[in-house]
Amino acid sequence: MREIVITANDSGRRLDRFLRKYLPGAPLGEVYKAIRKDVKVDGKRRDESYILNEGEVLALYLTDEELERFGAAGAARAGDGPPARQGKAKGRAKRTFSIVYEDENVLIANKPFGLLTHGDSHEKKVHLANQVKDYLIETGAFDPRNEKVFVPAPVNRLDRNTTGVVLFGKTAAAMRELSRMIREDDIRKFYMTIACGEIKKELHLGGSLIKDESANKVEILDSDEGKAIETIVRPMEVLTFGNGFRATLCEVELVTGRSHQIRAHLASVGHPLIGDSKYATRSVAEINKYVNKNFGLTTQLLHADRVEFLTSAADSESLGYLAERAFDAPVPKRFREIFTGLGGKNNY
Repeated sequence: MREIVITANDSGRRLDRFLRKYLPGAPLGEVYKAIRKDVKVDGKRRDESYILNEGEVLALYLTDEELERFGAAGAARAGDGPPARQGKAKGRAKRTFSIVYEDENVLIANKPFGLLTHGDSHEKKVHLANQVKDYLIETGAFDPRNEKVFVPAPVNRLDRNTTGVVLFGKTAAAMRELSRMIREDDIRKFYMTIACGEIKKELHLGGSLIKDESANKVEILDSDEGKAIETIVRPMEVLTFGNGFRATLCEVELVTGRSHQIRAHLASVGHPLIGDSKYATRSVAEINKYVNKNFGLTTQLLHADRVEFLTSAADSESLGYLAERAFDAPVPKRFREIFTGLGGKNNY
């Protein structure tokens, strides 16, 4: 039998969701079987939807062999052993992100080009979420030995080759609040990009989006099918280069946040991002050849430039102090080099 004291970061979780994280190797059927037969909270049986509270003691009546088989064994997860050591640990991935802002609740990272936000089936270690977690361990802001299932994590996601702002909650409460703010439009999200062709006026783009998982590509529809999307494109400077090619430096406000939304939405109105072969049209093939030859650009040029916390964010009990504040991630050197190389003059 193992007793688990519920921490502040685990408070507010459903019992079944807590156990699914605490026993990552257990099939769902085993988790729900354990809830029915092998789990008590402060000495009482609870159903799967019970909300855990800080300080409660969860008794898990499983054998050591079962705990090990389900992935719960080990001091780091059980809360046993000495405190985590501060300082750089051997074997951790080299830090490549920079910090835009940090306080006791929130970390805003500037993600570099080529780095995944989360791990995937091909890359399980070297990604932004792990780098931030390791940084917080090294600084003492996060001690995994004191936690049962909580790990600081990003609440928004950028594609591997998109750079810029990623928001992290350093506590479970902060993660929930940031997620709620994004969901309820308390946070505005802005991007910088260069789109093919000349955009003369502000564009308000709507419609819906569906994703082809097998091709990792999305399609924009002018119908109710799929997920509703909204993108605002504000042209800043028209660039003329090469053999009379034109492109436009744009600020893009992502009103809804869907996978590949900016890339696909602009391509759907004839302005794919320079270098973006996935959503390129025949009409921009020569532009993409030019930027490839002259700058080695083979993917989208897209940077998550800024987040703004609106006045409504003041309603948050834990993060209300961020209301009416904005945080900017500097545009990468490579973005500026390509922009100026295409004749750009704007000092944005």
